[in-house]
Amino acid sequence: MEHKHTNALIHETSPYLLQHAHNPVNWEAWKPEVLEKAVKENKPLLISIGYAACHWCHVMEKECFEDEEVAKIMNENFVNIKIDREERPDVDQIYMDAIQMMTGRGGWPLNIVALPDGRPFWGATYVPKENWIKSLNQLMELYQKDPKKVEEYASNMERGIQAINLVEIKETADHFTLSQLERAVEQWSSYFDTYLGGYKRAPKFMMPNNLDFLLHYAISEKEEEVMAYVDTTLTRMAYGGIFDPIDGGFSRYAVDTKWHVPHFEKMLYDNGQLASLYAKAFAVTKNPLYKKVVEQTVSFIKLELLDESGGFYSSLDADSLNESGVLEEGAFYVWQEHELDSLLGEDFPIFKDYYNINAYGHWEEGKYVLIRDKSDHFIAEKHAISLPTLKGKIDGALQRLKTVRDQRKKPRLDDKILVSWNGLMLQGLVDAYRYLQNEDYLELALKNAEFLQQQMTQPDGTLYRNHKGGQSTINAFLEDYACLSQAYISLYEVTFEEQWLFAAKKLMDYAIAHFSDATSKMFYFTSHEDAALIRRSIEINDNVISSSNSIMAQNLLKLHKLFPQEGYGQRVEQMLNNVQENFTENGQSFANWLHLVLFENKNFYEIAVVGEDFKKLGAALSANYIPNSILVGAAQEGALDLVQNRYDASRTLVYVCIEGACKLPVTSTKEVLQQL
Repeated sequence: MEHKHTNALIHETSPYLLQHAHNPVNWEAWKPEVLEKAVKENKPLLISIGYAACHWCHVMEKECFEDEEVAKIMNENFVNIKIDREERPDVDQIYMDAIQMMTGRGGWPLNIVALPDGRPFWGATYVPKENWIKSLNQLMELYQKDPKKVEEYASNMERGIQAINLVEIKETADHFTLSQLERAVEQWSSYFDTYLGGYKRAPKFMMPNNLDFLLHYAISEKEEEVMAYVDTTLTRMAYGGIFDPIDGGFSRYAVDTKWHVPHFEKMLYDNGQLASLYAKAFAVTKNPLYKKVVEQTVSFIKLELLDESGGFYSSLDADSLNESGVLEEGAFYVWQEHELDSLLGEDFPIFKDYYNINAYGHWEEGKYVLIRDKSDHFIAEKHAISLPTLKGKIDGALQRLKTVRDQRKKPRLDDKILVSWNGLMLQGLVDAYRYLQNEDYLELALKNAEFLQQQMTQPDGTLYRNHKGGQSTINAFLEDYACLSQAYISLYEVTFEEQWLFAAKKLMDYAIAHFSDATSKMFYFTSHEDAALIRRSIEINDNVISSSNSIMAQNLLKLHKLFPQEGYGQRVEQMLNNVQENFTENGQSFANWLHLVLFENKNFYEIAVVGEDFKKLGAALSANYIPNSILVGAAQEGALDLVQNRYDASRTLVYVCIEGACKLPVTSTKEVLQQL
């Protein structure tokens, strides 16, 4: 196909950037030579940030960036840079902070106008064509006629961007206590929607790290109300339109309060974390619904996001072509009542009741998003059928819908592979294997881990961030090291293959050498070897993905238990001291850090399994939810101190230890759990 316009993005690998390669705008990727060009020509930067699955990014592209009138203004007056936020979260963080300071809100597409050196002085999210043209003309007039005012504003913005990212070192801080943690959770719980789950607001994001901590807290502190809230939320999310009952997998968030109508994009990072969360919840509750969610989520990942190399792709778009050939959000997923009636025949009445093909399940314009609000028991009793009969009818109906839906145009795929998101999915697979004991999940996890070692790890131990079409072009960020080392530690715990543990330690040692803030002992988001931006960020707030520093702190704690001579433990203490003043008033934004409060205030166990049956006994122990532990094992002796001099040829022994001091060895899972 011939294109009228082609710009520099044609040489990139990101699907999002390639989507803009034939815009009339002279887009460039974020590169040092492009920034140098802006300085040389004294042109402001116009930086537009988005991602492939972003609906409003596509809308603005169609309205503005494909328009030749708009392109002429942009090309004559600006150096235009297009950024995939998923490839360059370091740049995105800075300019997202900037726009939130300017306007009080953020989102994507994120459009920033900055001085040639990168300091921002204007920003907006989605802007329609006429407003965009007007804004650009006003900005150029200001830039040319009053450069002193622009410089002053940009300098003030730079100071603000620097200031909001400062982490003060706390020299002498007492540990955050369990009573303080109780108050923090109590404060946090005022936001809980105890009827529909999640928080009392719309849109509703799933926030897996929030629920993961609350599950841990509920079990640790025997808090039945918190556990009930977690159960309600997990059930409602599984029932809601946000989860796809046909192919499995979660969408990114719901636009309403009942988890019904999703923003239909499906992201790898959500599904990896939710596979992990639901697997843990199944271990605690044995709720078959949670097991089914894990199975369907992994099935979705294999179906849609698995590369033959073993790597996982990033996302499916929210938009797909409707029957008229027009891109429409959710077109692939929604149904009309007459369509369902025709397809399902005599099973339609039960299906209609089960998935609310009624006012509760209606979205808009006669379109339904499948949503449950009643248990299988309730529906079976109402229709006077057995549970197996109900299951057969619903499964059969969903299979018929799948056959029809597979003939529709699928959502677009973002097939770049990102290390951090693969690390989250690897963790999800490990937890799915650990708690469901399905060998297929371990096989898939090992294939992914081997891909990450072979294709994403450079000879000097450095990671790449991205991979597509055999190319990796960007150095990894702290979240890549954090998520991957976390997953490697967990993979060791279910395989007892020491290569994974030492791979995690190697990543940690590299991060300490290249990402550390020597003063605060926190980690910067970028390596000191990478090109400097206007700020070297330190990420501490847990968002939809946990902050890279909170993940690193947990990794450090676990590695400290196995390598106490390395000084990892002191670093955790300092990191926790630096951030704990935020916990009481803002628990939900520090949820992943709060695990460390429980670890510090209660026993954290090293569990060592040594003997001929170490793998079998280790797997049995693994199936139990024991968050305050790390599991090691060996047939006789391994490289770790914890398994030295513990071998007994006559039996397999389990040692429960705290900081290397161990209780008397036992031989069964039951005895171990009693010791805990």
